[in-house]
Amino acid sequence: MSRARARRTRRKPTRARSPVAKARARPRPHGQKPRSPKPRSRTAREQKARSPKVRLPRPAPAELLLLDLAKELAELARDAEPTRALSLPLLKLAAAYGPSESLPHEVFRARVRSRSDKTAALALSWAREQVRFGLQEVVERVKGRRSRVEIDSETFAWLLLAACEAIAQEPPSAVPDRIRALMQLIGHARAAG
Repeated sequence: MSRARARRTRRKPTRARSPVAKARARPRPHGQKPRSPKPRSRTAREQKARSPKVRLPRPAPAELLLLDLAKELAELARDAEPTRALSLPLLKLAAAYGPSESLPHEVFRARVRSRSDKTAALALSWAREQVRFGLQEVVERVKGRRSRVEIDSETFAWLLLAACEAIAQEPPSAVPDRIRALMQLIGHARAAG
């Protein structure tokens, strides 16, 4: 019997009461609402109102000009007959980078301004890459037709774009000779001599 008595008299361990249970156990003054244990979650509208507004920088004029040029190159390549599919976009690109055109000047200004702004530098580089991608698609379309250079289309498009960008540094009297050299490179003109 002593064991049975010991079982009856032993106290059961009590659980630690949670803060919610303690709050419920306290008497409240009349008319007061109970506090909720969790903070109220915000609605989507409240979260949107509190989120910081992100302002995107305006694109530089050079970016817009480059993106327009990339679009025009793609349209020219799509609409041109296969024999002139590369020469028309190349002539358009060379004309856009002519010494008296606004594109080289705007690109130069944007490069100078973007030296301290990584976002602006990346945006300008991305716009230039769009032009190169457009030219690369044209090169892939006419690959193996009459080109005098045996390299992959990505590198060939890069070389053509760099050559057209260099036209901006040439004196106006030398531009026709440079364009003729580019046309010879793609196989649309005879070599002089």
